[in-house]
Amino acid sequence: MNLSELIRNRRSVRNYQDKPVPVDLIVDIIHDSILAPSAGNEQPWKFIVVRNREMIDRISAECKKNFLERIAANPDDPAKKYEKMLQNEAFHIFYHAPAVVFITGDAQVKNLVADCALAACYFMFSATSLGLGTCWVNFGREPGPELRNELGISENLKIVAPLALGYPKKIPGIPSRKEAQILKVIK
Repeated sequence: MNLSELIRNRRSVRNYQDKPVPVDLIVDIIHDSILAPSAGNEQPWKFIVVRNREMIDRISAECKKNFLERIAANPDDPAKKYEKMLQNEAFHIFYHAPAVVFITGDAQVKNLVADCALAACYFMFSATSLGLGTCWVNFGREPGPELRNELGISENLKIVAPLALGYPKKIPGIPSRKEAQILKVIK
């Protein structure tokens, strides 16, 4: 698959086969993702891999609960538009993916979000090249302290990219895109 094909094939997958992703394969993808650039070459990313279905289900349920509490406390929260979806008991924030990978890093790192986002992009491209699907699930950034502790995500770590990972049942088409807004070309 050339780069253009890879870019066009990387989709947000929300429907996964009930087939585990081998740990060795996930580790290979992580090794690809750490080749991403980072500010000052700090490479601040850290990875948590979850393949246990019960734990993934617990994370989903707790994050939904925490988001709903956040919305209830602040009705102007931008997440309000997801309230009905989050209230649906059948909705699973990780779409029942067989694996979830959290990309985290020390919250004090100035460029943490940009650096981890780049690592997440490399992760998603690597997974796509191997026939896997991913979905960046922002809802997965809200586990409570007890669950964070069980996951090995200490207080000083910020969850930047929670990624669902698995073998897609179907790869969705490319959603419509706005025209590129090139404000100026200076020659």
